[in-house]
Amino acid sequence: MHTDTTQQHISLRMSKHDSIQGIAIALTIIVAWCVMLYLLLHFDVDTHRWFIFPACLAMTLLYTGLFITAHDAMHGSIARHFRRSNTLLGIIAVALYAVFSYRKLWFKHWEHHRHVASSQDPDYHDGVRTGFWAWYGHFLRNYVSVGQICAMAIIFNVLHHGAHIPLGNLLLFWVAPALLSTLQLFYFGTYRPHREPEHGYDNRHRSTSNDFPVWLSFLTCYHFGYHWEHHEYPSVSWWRLPRIRQQRTEKSIHP
Repeated sequence: MHTDTTQQHISLRMSKHDSIQGIAIALTIIVAWCVMLYLLLHFDVDTHRWFIFPACLAMTLLYTGLFITAHDAMHGSIARHFRRSNTLLGIIAVALYAVFSYRKLWFKHWEHHRHVASSQDPDYHDGVRTGFWAWYGHFLRNYVSVGQICAMAIIFNVLHHGAHIPLGNLLLFWVAPALLSTLQLFYFGTYRPHREPEHGYDNRHRSTSNDFPVWLSFLTCYHFGYHWEHHEYPSVSWWRLPRIRQQRTEKSIHP
């Protein structure tokens, strides 16, 4: 991968304290997902219907956080100084998300970085010509396996028939947020950044970044919309991307 003086400087500033902080952030997302899912699966839907929509959105955000955590693990940017912990957190995150194989995701994701927005990129589909939904369908087919769907179906039935979790709770707080999260990740992390502009790509990463303020950038996709910055500095954790974005903006204003 290409590195420049700025990237080397940023990487060198990542101390053991940064790795500990990365582990703490990853654990916070994982534990929050587990606790909230447990509470919502036992939640009385009929009594508090007004709470369903915000709870579903909150679970969607936590699902997205699981995937972004796994994504950072694939880049070694959760805990560079504790590689086993870094990998373990990634494995846990994708398993909780949808019983994904961390190893297969790792391979496909690095193919994406090596061949971004090309025919060899597993994330890419010519969305300009075929449209959003065709690209989204291609995206799902490339990542979701039959075995994975069977595993999720088994877990669903164990929770429903074995643990007696109400069907409505499973659909509203386990199934729906996971599906909505795939849309969120795809739209803000793949489609918007990598769709070809009208006049063609203008940088080697074939990526663009949104201009959202930091709070909205977090809510949309854990700052993954700052996508050019991610491809330029793939070793930088998601929670550090706003700083990189700010530095890039300041440099363009005051070269």
